[in-house]
Amino acid sequence: MERQAMQAEAAQGEGSGEQGREGMVFVPGGSFWMGSDHHYPEEKPAHRVRVDGFLIDETPVTNADFAAFVAATGHRTFAEFAPDPRDYPGILPEMLYAGSLVFREPTGRVDLRDWSQWWTFLKGANWRQPYGPRSSLAGMDDHPVVHVTYDDAMAYARWKGKDLPTEAEWEFAARGGLDRAEYAWGSELTPEGRYMANTWQGSFPTVNRQLDGYARTSPARAYPPNGYGLHDMIGNVWEWTSDWFASKHEADAGKACCIPRNPRGGLESASYDPCLPDIKIPRKVLKGGSHLCAPNYCRRYRPAARHAEAIDTSTSHVGFRCVVRNEV
Repeated sequence: MERQAMQAEAAQGEGSGEQGREGMVFVPGGSFWMGSDHHYPEEKPAHRVRVDGFLIDETPVTNADFAAFVAATGHRTFAEFAPDPRDYPGILPEMLYAGSLVFREPTGRVDLRDWSQWWTFLKGANWRQPYGPRSSLAGMDDHPVVHVTYDDAMAYARWKGKDLPTEAEWEFAARGGLDRAEYAWGSELTPEGRYMANTWQGSFPTVNRQLDGYARTSPARAYPPNGYGLHDMIGNVWEWTSDWFASKHEADAGKACCIPRNPRGGLESASYDPCLPDIKIPRKVLKGGSHLCAPNYCRRYRPAARHAEAIDTSTSHVGFRCVVRNEV
């Protein structure tokens, strides 16, 4: 993974002439209840957190945004390199090719415990060719960029003079001022039958009724903004944060004087996947859910929801947005 670190260093500061804050929204600081006690175990416990004010991108970084970065820096994403076998003990030689994980809808019944039945490590898939070598970005300039690893996202952020949000910043922004609400827009998933985010309608992963009009990603402004004026905080694509993943939140001390301020998540050493003890690749927190989240699977289209993602992993449903601190 040394190539990614070298590219990130090279990109840092190169966007000094392009550090305008257009397209960003100011989110005022404050305290809120982070997490949830009512859904998945990793969201527990709900606890109080305080964050300072910050600027955050109004939308996820789009294909057009990322293309400008690549044109200016020559950055190559992780998915455009073949894996280094030293990083993946036991990897099969026939898997040593450049590619990324792409969702493919199965044709028959599947075991929902086995994600490999709908995810394929597809040769030639990358941000330019999101569904493989025969695909392109035609008509998708305003869709969120996908197939970016954590380091790819950080390289872009540094080039812009920005950073990735912490989990607390991201969740505070996603709530749009609706503290403890189930969704970023209120208490109902589809108020008055209206779809508020790009999610899966039907029985995942075989039946997508596309009632919201989209089978995969959608334009970053296709749905109404939340209370802070932010688009796509829920659904469409998962978004990277800067926090290391922990299996649960730390509880607060129960006193107003001791509410954590600007918390930074877990420890890198504790973020490794316990199911892959021989592969020591740390994981970051993803937020927001994606177009693949469904009522029967991955009900993570909520601000409190969170997911672990290895920093070397890119997929067709993960993107990011940036923040700026200390300028407000």
